[in-house]
Amino acid sequence: MLDFKHTDRTRREFEALALGHLDPLYSAALRLTKNERDAEDLVQDTFLRAFRFFDKFERGTNMKAWLFKILTNTFINRYRRRVKERTVVEGAAREQSSEKFIVRETAESAVNPEQYFFDKLLSDDVLRSIDGLPIDFRLVVILADLQEFSYKEIAEILDCPVGTVMSRLYRGRKLLQKNLMSYAVEQGVLQAPRAMELSSEAEEEADVLQFKRRAGG
Repeated sequence: MLDFKHTDRTRREFEALALGHLDPLYSAALRLTKNERDAEDLVQDTFLRAFRFFDKFERGTNMKAWLFKILTNTFINRYRRRVKERTVVEGAAREQSSEKFIVRETAESAVNPEQYFFDKLLSDDVLRSIDGLPIDFRLVVILADLQEFSYKEIAEILDCPVGTVMSRLYRGRKLLQKNLMSYAVEQGVLQAPRAMELSSEAEEEADVLQFKRRAGG
């Protein structure tokens, strides 16, 4: 006979542990699917699966990482097959918004274009560049740079070696950096020679950071 009291108690415990991670899960789902309805469906399926297998969750461990593992597995196993990479109307809206922002801040950008770009770049521009990354790179960039998971946590979420995570993140960040530099040149925020110089400097810093992280284990 079904123990309704136990079921209700389990549901309350699940909600207390899981619902606080709803926003970051939806944010990641939107970056993966690039469509609001698909993102909502993905998060809903994630929560249904998480509740179904809640008895397998080890209490006291990282609930957020556990939920993200379910989310990414669900996306890879189901949504990646059928969710087509599509150009959404929101993309055009973002570009219009960016153009208005550039016009509104023309005086500031003229004074110090490099500082303007790096300090004032709209988060939507960064997200748009992330959306353009190949899916394998996009996954690790989302988990590392947007959700701030450690290499070890990402490796556990994606079920792959830490070295693979580091390699994909390194390459993903370089692609992201290239996309953002290109965008800055297109918008007239940076001149091409200066962008190349900054890109070279950023690559050197990324190489150093990657070496330090590898050395630190």
